[in-house]
Amino acid sequence: MKILKDILYKTGLEEVIGTTNVAIENVFFDSRAVESFSLFVAVSGTQVDGHKFIDKAVEKGAVAVVCEQLPEVLNKDITYVKVGNSAEALGYIACNFYDNPSEELKLVGVTGTNGKTSVVTLLHQLFQSLGYKCGMLSTVVNKIGDDVLNATHTTPDALSVNRLMHEMVEEGCDYCFMEASSHAIDQHRVTGLDFDVAVFTNITHDHLDYHKTFKNYINAKKLLFDNLKPEAFALVNNDDRNGAVMVQNTSAKVQTYGVKTMTDFKAKVIENQFTGLQLSIDGNDVWTRLVGGFNAYNLLAVYGVALLLEQDKMDVLTAVSKLDTVNGRFEYIKTPSDIAGIVDYAHTPDALENVLETIKEIRTRNEQVITVVGCGGDRDKAKRPEMARIACKFSDKVIFTSDNPRSEEPDVIIADMQAGVPPQDFKKTLSITNRKEAIKAAVTMAESGDIILVAGKGHETYQEIKGVRHDFDDMAVLTELFQMIKG
Repeated sequence: MKILKDILYKTGLEEVIGTTNVAIENVFFDSRAVESFSLFVAVSGTQVDGHKFIDKAVEKGAVAVVCEQLPEVLNKDITYVKVGNSAEALGYIACNFYDNPSEELKLVGVTGTNGKTSVVTLLHQLFQSLGYKCGMLSTVVNKIGDDVLNATHTTPDALSVNRLMHEMVEEGCDYCFMEASSHAIDQHRVTGLDFDVAVFTNITHDHLDYHKTFKNYINAKKLLFDNLKPEAFALVNNDDRNGAVMVQNTSAKVQTYGVKTMTDFKAKVIENQFTGLQLSIDGNDVWTRLVGGFNAYNLLAVYGVALLLEQDKMDVLTAVSKLDTVNGRFEYIKTPSDIAGIVDYAHTPDALENVLETIKEIRTRNEQVITVVGCGGDRDKAKRPEMARIACKFSDKVIFTSDNPRSEEPDVIIADMQAGVPPQDFKKTLSITNRKEAIKAAVTMAESGDIILVAGKGHETYQEIKGVRHDFDDMAVLTELFQMIKG
């Protein structure tokens, strides 16, 4: 329980009607969840305006309301707090209500188009192996120590973030590693959090269905660094030309990492095989189980964060060599007949190109690369033809298929992709809407030594079609087909 006046700190009060000396048992921004003696925050969301449900929240027991516009008819028994931005206010209220748990943790936020989940997961692995109890908030899963909680968003809402961090503090966690998506930053889901390190991995074409322009997308991610405290660290990928843009207005101490440019933390790829990477990190040779040049960047970011958080360099390098592959990120299996299968979450043009470039670097050229790929529905349509073009450029055969079509027709999405196929590559493509049948076709086509890439879903265990989630796991399907057809 909190007193209302104690959780309004930093919310940008414009007007208060009623007393702020009222007890608050809980905070909600979804009127359907409101309980007695709670505070309801009316947020103007992307799909629903919470202001329309203020009366409903009051009926359900809310004793106070935070809003941007006061209702025309006021209830004399309710306290109304008017603010300039309800979503921003909710961020601060959530922090205050849960006793600002991010201040009790060493909090690391990771943003970027690709690599967020890998970096966060690897950081959690590494620091746990160094003997610390850690929390993690990621696309794949949320963790408190070794306890696993299912994740529903890349970055949860502000109340959930702070509640989870409060639980981490209660459970004795020292660190928390979290993904900070552009949506979450723009929607104030991380507002008020006390970051000790913020990491920028890269930025490429994605989420323009939401941000509309690439500049807006960059600026959303940049806000994470703009709001850092002076004693925090901003660790950016210097090989990405937007790395310098991210830290233009930051008060934090800027550090850089990279493979191609002069940086504070530097790596060089010595050897790249399907069994792992041989790296030189700041002049020290390290063998790691992770595969691909993109993972050199992920590992270097992890190494940089660990050193900025004052961990011993040799302990960190030893721990890096023992890190495991992240679920759904370049997961690799092989049949007895020597057909390789790779499952990867690559669902942006840049991520797909990174994975296929890695395969190109490792392959012998005596084998086929068969790529199974689709694009999500109700998402940025501009990347569909580009994904197809990249798949054709690096593959011997390409099968276009369904990938979470959501409310759209899968065949329409596939047609959008086909528009990006160069005329000379038409003969190497095939369209099979049913994803399992598409993977089955790839396995049937493959011969000894060939490589099958199933891209787009990675760790996901469902297909979302017309609002319904159906069980579907790329790795499980591929493994089953390998056993049945090539076992």
